[in-house]
Amino acid sequence: MHKLGEFELHAVNDGFFRLDGGAMFGIVPKPVWQKAAPPDERNRIRLSLTTLLIRTGTKNVLVDTGLGDKHDARFLDLYGVQRTSPLPRALARAGITPEEIDFVILSHLHFDHAGGATVRRGNEVVPTYPKATYIIQEGMWTEALDPNPRTKGSYMQDDFLPLEKSNRVKFVRGEEEVVPGVRVRLTGGHVKHHQIVVAESGGRKAVYWADLMPTTAHLKPAWVMGYDLYPHDVAALKERWLEEAVRERWVNVFEHDPEVAMAYVVRDEKGFRAETIEGVPGGG
Repeated sequence: MHKLGEFELHAVNDGFFRLDGGAMFGIVPKPVWQKAAPPDERNRIRLSLTTLLIRTGTKNVLVDTGLGDKHDARFLDLYGVQRTSPLPRALARAGITPEEIDFVILSHLHFDHAGGATVRRGNEVVPTYPKATYIIQEGMWTEALDPNPRTKGSYMQDDFLPLEKSNRVKFVRGEEEVVPGVRVRLTGGHVKHHQIVVAESGGRKAVYWADLMPTTAHLKPAWVMGYDLYPHDVAALKERWLEEAVRERWVNVFEHDPEVAMAYVVRDEKGFRAETIEGVPGGG
């Protein structure tokens, strides 16, 4: 747990999975990226499913939800999923039950971010956090319902349609404050309506980067993913915001780094690098 003014920040892990290393680093040559992220025999790299619990003192806000447990054996093998301590169990260790989550913010609706938003109960799929309001960019919802051939494999409608059916969704457009001190900011880049989460308390700021900057290796502005639909935008946003992150000493939360959950960003003669605040539970 990390104190941010009056807030508590808890990096809560839904486990680990694997994605193709080439896809994670786009045009970066394999001999370069594999030094930062060694691949397995199937060219996949290990990634965390780190979510963020923000306890403001009056509200509990969960940012992203991991993969969840609705997947079959083929999916688990394809993505090398390891969930020895699923998110609800990890939240319990932080003293929180699913019923105590007031808001769930989804950075976007890809299965590794929204999969845990719902859970199967018998023959039904229902919200995992039954009393929470789910914050989703309206444009993101439209993207997920009508994906293009390149992105349709990333969206699973059971992850998000039951939320609307249960009347648990609040759609936002662009930047909006969810609770005092916690707001979403539309970034685009990864997908058109990708959003990050900014928390501010006591004159300090924390940013949950989601897929704009999934790991500490992606601190290099030019290191963008093959999954990014708008890679030039991602590179430009990182270059601008990382300067602010260094200057203002933001707490940066990395969703997919297998070892680093939270870090400050510092700059030296080699460029930007992470100064670890908190590791990933079960990482290393």
